[in-house]
Amino acid sequence: MTRLPEPLSLSCADGSGSVLSYGAHVVSWAPEDHEPVLWVSSRSYNETGRAVRGGVPICFPWFGPGRTGDMDPAHGFARITEWQLAEQGEDTEGHAYAEFTLTPADVAEHLRETFPHEFEARFRVTVGARLRMALTVTNTGTGTFDFEEALHSYLHVGDPRRVSVTGLDGVSYYDKVAKEQRRQSGELTITGETDAVFAHRGEVRVSDPELGRTLVITKEGSDSTVVWNPWADKSVAMADFADDEWQQMLCVEAGNVMGSPVRLAAGESHTLVQSIEVQELTAQDPAAHDA
Repeated sequence: MTRLPEPLSLSCADGSGSVLSYGAHVVSWAPEDHEPVLWVSSRSYNETGRAVRGGVPICFPWFGPGRTGDMDPAHGFARITEWQLAEQGEDTEGHAYAEFTLTPADVAEHLRETFPHEFEARFRVTVGARLRMALTVTNTGTGTFDFEEALHSYLHVGDPRRVSVTGLDGVSYYDKVAKEQRRQSGELTITGETDAVFAHRGEVRVSDPELGRTLVITKEGSDSTVVWNPWADKSVAMADFADDEWQQMLCVEAGNVMGSPVRLAAGESHTLVQSIEVQELTAQDPAAHDA
């Protein structure tokens, strides 16, 4: 194992961020004059062969242990593989961007055996007043295959116990902690270990009275929204997660996982997009009365 290289810096007048070629992993982003929006653990590994804990890992071609429950490594090989920088520059609106590619030739041979399909993945990250991430997967082979994917965004929050998550009211979800199917009623609040996969395509708002802001997460090409916080006991059990850091983060992830994988025939492509914006907390936001 070797130490990871320095991330690529992206900046423009409206915001700045950084991304590692290892995993095409976004490790930071903030709009101009705002606090960081993404969270990274103080104990995150910084070496090849291990995933970075925080930022936005790319989960592909499976999520967690996969739909069979026994896939390794967890969340697939994309986040522990070096991607190729294909393009970097400024778009027509003056925002900084970088685009990375991944093909089977980039993946370690023993990992390719777990997903023996021909593909090209392209990941484009654009920074400015908002963070936009687009993952496009193309089937470059002759057969059909299924895959799972997620943009596993770790959001920096003041205190997850005080945030309110809206946009999920009435949505069916699988509670991975209780191991049962449920339906959300009203706003979601975090009161213990949370690991929930929502059958959800819409916008989510994370209102944070501690930091006085609302994070607005929108997405395209996604049938799943995942919300995760390990809480106290699980944090202690993770070597790359400081014991009290669960109090600073909340994952809200766009994806296609578990019962909603993507199926691609030969020559087909699918694009998953997740965007994050920062808005000032207003009186209409559910958590505003706690500010």
